[in-house]
Amino acid sequence: MTDRKPRERTEADAERQETEAERDEREASERVERDLDELAEAKRERDEYLELAQRTRADFENYRKRVARETSVALARGKAGLARELLPALDNLERALESSSADAEALVKGVFLVLDELREKLKGAGVEAFDPTGERFDPSLHEALSTQAEEGAEAGMVIETVEKGYRLNGQVLRPARVVVSE
Repeated sequence: MTDRKPRERTEADAERQETEAERDEREASERVERDLDELAEAKRERDEYLELAQRTRADFENYRKRVARETSVALARGKAGLARELLPALDNLERALESSSADAEALVKGVFLVLDELREKLKGAGVEAFDPTGERFDPSLHEALSTQAEEGAEAGMVIETVEKGYRLNGQVLRPARVVVSE
């Protein structure tokens, strides 16, 4: 009987060990299954974000193309509008040249009419001329063509305007071309 007890204990211990091994195996299997589920969820999220990024990229590309197309159309519309505004001035110049062979005074009058018409059209579009004669030279508004000594003029003053400058809504379209005192 003494021989049986150690043997029974050994068998019971073996059964317990098998049970612990089975439990460890089951827990490991559950952990692996949880990890696989988490991995599958991470892959699904990754795929969703990738799809979202691809859609966003395509939307942005479409937006960029649409804006470029709309800008091109607006530019063409602006050019057409400007051309329509200037056509009457062109007509008046042609009439002035036709009448110039008969009368020099008619030519001068015609040219002045065209000049006035062009000035009015530009003014209507927000373009204004500026003549800086007598002002201090400002490189953001003026382009110095030369310098010249001028008696009684302070150095750095505009003493002559060769070409007027033009602004559109306060922004310089063309700087005035000037002669500056030394």
